[in-house]
Amino acid sequence: MTGTSYAVAADRALIAELAMLPPDEQDRALRRLTQDQRRELLARWPLWAHDGQLSPDGEPLVWLILAGRGFGKTRAGSEWLTDVAARAPGGRFALVGATIDDARRVMVDGPAGVLAVARSRGLEPRWWKTNGELHFANRAVMTVYSASAPELLRGPEHRAAWCDEIGKWGHGGEAAFSNLMLGLRGGENARVLVTTTPRRTPLVNQVVALAKKADALTQGRTRDNPHLPASFLAAMMEQYGGTRLGRQELEGELLDDHDGALWSRDLIEACRIAAGDRPELVRVVVAVDPPAGLDGDACGIIAAGLDEDGIGYVIEDASVAGASPAGWAAAVAACVERVGADCVVAEKNQGGEMVRHVLMGADMTLPVRLVHASRGKSARAEPVLHLYEASKVRHAGTFPALEDQLCGMLRTGGYAGPGRSPDRADALVWAVSELLLTRRGKARVRGL
Repeated sequence: MTGTSYAVAADRALIAELAMLPPDEQDRALRRLTQDQRRELLARWPLWAHDGQLSPDGEPLVWLILAGRGFGKTRAGSEWLTDVAARAPGGRFALVGATIDDARRVMVDGPAGVLAVARSRGLEPRWWKTNGELHFANRAVMTVYSASAPELLRGPEHRAAWCDEIGKWGHGGEAAFSNLMLGLRGGENARVLVTTTPRRTPLVNQVVALAKKADALTQGRTRDNPHLPASFLAAMMEQYGGTRLGRQELEGELLDDHDGALWSRDLIEACRIAAGDRPELVRVVVAVDPPAGLDGDACGIIAAGLDEDGIGYVIEDASVAGASPAGWAAAVAACVERVGADCVVAEKNQGGEMVRHVLMGADMTLPVRLVHASRGKSARAEPVLHLYEASKVRHAGTFPALEDQLCGMLRTGGYAGPGRSPDRADALVWAVSELLLTRRGKARVRGL
């Protein structure tokens, strides 16, 4: 570690100690500093920033921060562009938002915007709201643009730019980004920082590819920001953890919606209830999709139940990956005991007899019902999909890995989800079919 690195580490340790003090003691400590000392402390951004807010090495053309809300993307963008402008007298810079109002409200005037950051450094730029320009004392100028007006980016030349929330850029967004990139002729080492909450759009896909190529993709979660209140994080995770919204907005995941998929994420969200809101169940089954070998495939293990009104509930995903037959049999037996299942369902022509013998070896006496797959995966799944569409199935809680697989099953019979096989999704199809598409359930399903 260099002497400079030791100094930064020591300064960060002091700042961490300051942050641990009660608010009144923090105020007293800061009041003992002179105005110049306080300004210097605030201006030393690398000491306050977490790692995801600091620019990668090598000055890549495109740096992308793809992260959840509250990660600190806006502050990172403001600090980065202000620093670049302060070191480039006479330089021209672009601030591009989804709309002019977004750019002004968040990127310029917001609590973590350029104006606040520049003033904390004692730069005091002049903000000309009428023409959307920030003028610095060193003659650097930042101009606000809207992605919805791409033609305005066709002529100007810029040395660097900050683009915010490109996942929200609508019609014209791709043209705006292309025009901006073609105008990066305002100096050597032109660079663009893009900050956005993940959302799968053609432009986001394009920028992800550019950033990955330069090893300049920063991904992060809301909880990666150490300055957020623990109570806020706990409340958000309790309400949204595991849902599509939570995975996108809190976990920073770039979720796929495949063309031609059987299930959509919106459909699954519409069928979700909190685990604690599940009613009393009159029947519970555990379905198993055993792995074909021992080379890392998962064993799909899904528990589902039926209430007295004929509504099915997915209640647990107990799937295991890379386990031996004895290992996944033990996982099935444990799941059966937890949920109080009355039978285990397994595919007869996909190792069903093996499942029966393996489970018997695990000292499980519960009946094993073997089902025969006479149709392909998609054909078997479609009647279950129709149950979802008819509001006959609920997800009692969140099951991210299972839901990713459901959204990867294609109507053509293919699979575009994670892993080599939709093992969890297959098990779900067997469980729901057993409960709602056979005559053994106590409740009858109507309205399909």
